[in-house]
Amino acid sequence: MTSVTGKKVFSISVVTMAFATLLFACSPAQEAHEPSTTISNMSAQSSAGYSDVVQGKVLQFPRDHLAHNDYKIEWWYLTANLTTSKGEDVGVQWTQFRIGMTPPTEQLATTENDWSSNQLYMAHAAVTSKDAHLTAEKWSRAHPKLASVSPSPFTVHLQNWQWQSQSDDLFPATLTVNNPAFHYQLQLTSQQPVQLQGDSGYSSKSADQAVASYYYSQPFIDVTGEITRHGVTEKVSGKAWLDREWSSQFLTKAQQGWDWFSLRLNDGSTLMAFRLRGDTEQDHFYSARRMYADGSGRNINSRDNPGDIDMQPTQWQQTALGKHPIAWRISINSEAIDLTTQAVNPNSDMLVSTSYWEGPINIQGSHQGQGYMELTGYR
Repeated sequence: MTSVTGKKVFSISVVTMAFATLLFACSPAQEAHEPSTTISNMSAQSSAGYSDVVQGKVLQFPRDHLAHNDYKIEWWYLTANLTTSKGEDVGVQWTQFRIGMTPPTEQLATTENDWSSNQLYMAHAAVTSKDAHLTAEKWSRAHPKLASVSPSPFTVHLQNWQWQSQSDDLFPATLTVNNPAFHYQLQLTSQQPVQLQGDSGYSSKSADQAVASYYYSQPFIDVTGEITRHGVTEKVSGKAWLDREWSSQFLTKAQQGWDWFSLRLNDGSTLMAFRLRGDTEQDHFYSARRMYADGSGRNINSRDNPGDIDMQPTQWQQTALGKHPIAWRISINSEAIDLTTQAVNPNSDMLVSTSYWEGPINIQGSHQGQGYMELTGYR
């Protein structure tokens, strides 16, 4: 299935439709309050039968660039702050999700039909300027001809959307997305080590560590390429950020959603920061990592450093998906960071099967720069 805002093209089998119905089904209460299933809903579902995220596991590359089918959900997620040849700032997003439809303990019955799969792939793409937010979506069952992740060379694809590396490693690579309203082809390079978030890649998502993910990033990516919007092609260049996460449950049942930031600061460092929202301010969980191009970094979280991170909305806007905080003040005392952020385009709703807000932001305060913000779980 392919969808572009305002237009849909169906090209999916009955079997995959059944998978999608299972994945995106809402309870009557959810249907009454939400326009569609959200990333937060999906991330809080039970992990029974899937592998657990355990502390102390050593991530290994390039193996862990590939899919982890024994976990319920994972993503390959790139955001880029680019400038066109005419000087316009443009944000680009690409995310490919893998979702396990049944646990490994409930494998599909053996069959001679090699199209059988219990894995579903879903991909989202967007191009965002201050005046427009163009989005698109594809999804498919897993199959080498439709959607897969493979080594030699490392490739992530869903039909004609593709990350294609030149080796088993992440970079150099070409990212290609084609749709009627927009398409882009970006050349991605990076010489820096990947950053392991949290405790050597074990990223806790609650103070009691009841839920966690494996999480690593590459926040130092150089980008050149072309984007086409409404038939007009322009050269672009800038910086990108790749996040990789996999888990069987990202949120506890009590958590409402997350506020996530990738920030590129003018001193050459980068900052990943997120807030997982509980019922009250005291129930929120904060985590951050300050990162440098040599691979070094420092972790901060509200469990080990209570009160060190403060993230507060300063401006809200009603969007198609709900009331969203589009401007923030973010401070981290131990890092001498005191920032304000502002959405480039407040109406950056991702109106796709699993809805959320995603878009580029500008940064002022103790540091200046650009970045991206993702908001989930708002109504």
